[in-house]
Amino acid sequence: MQTGYYSSAAGMVSQFNRLDTIANNLANVNTNGFKEDNLIVGDFMRIYQEKRDELPNQNQTKEAAQFINRTMTKAPQIVDSYTDFSVGEMQKSTNSLDFALAREGLFFAVKTPEGVRLTRDGAFSMNDEGKLVTKQGYEVLGDDGKAITFATTDSAIEVDKNGQIYTNVPGGITLTPNKKLYIAQPENLKNLQKEGDNLYKLEDMQKISTATESGAVLQGFTEKSNVNAVKMMTSLIEANRLVGMYQKAMDTQMNDMNRDAIEKIARKA
Repeated sequence: MQTGYYSSAAGMVSQFNRLDTIANNLANVNTNGFKEDNLIVGDFMRIYQEKRDELPNQNQTKEAAQFINRTMTKAPQIVDSYTDFSVGEMQKSTNSLDFALAREGLFFAVKTPEGVRLTRDGAFSMNDEGKLVTKQGYEVLGDDGKAITFATTDSAIEVDKNGQIYTNVPGGITLTPNKKLYIAQPENLKNLQKEGDNLYKLEDMQKISTATESGAVLQGFTEKSNVNAVKMMTSLIEANRLVGMYQKAMDTQMNDMNRDAIEKIARKA
């Protein structure tokens, strides 16, 4: 069996997966609050160093050497993926209903037809019913778990760094406390699942705490994507070149080496 061919094919598949992830990152480079995704390709040396004490054969023996040599021929593959939740660039806006979170690990909570979801995209607006909603029309939740609604007389809306909303007294300019934004803080960011529309899903909503004194809410700002376009373009070029290299290795295995072997066998015959 030509293990080199299968290893090259698997390596090409791994690079195809990388290309999909890189393309998605680049497509969202201008998406508010988007977080960059990355893949980890299995590396034999790293895996061996982590698992060498669990080898099925005693170390420094012929059996162990044979086991390691067989393992080294295994194909490279995607072994893990992760999302970079670092904070993106803050951009000033002219919309008083735009909000950004200046700390990592904090999210706004919104109500969708599938249940409560989390998002970092704070580019909100007010619908015809006076409710604070996302671009997709999902209701933004307050710390009481209900939608945030404004009256038609609320001509002045201000929000402090902890998400407390203040609106003006009808017919006056004095501000009075209204609802408060629900600033969600998941226990473990690794449990978040991307769901589309820049939303995150958490299976166990009990593993979310409320950051009542977050000090991270910025009114009149939007958080841009944390995708590094230059790094992504470099990774895109690298992945494309690796696909070409793997393709050449497969061609060499199936054509050049086989042809050479057939010619040698024919001469001996």
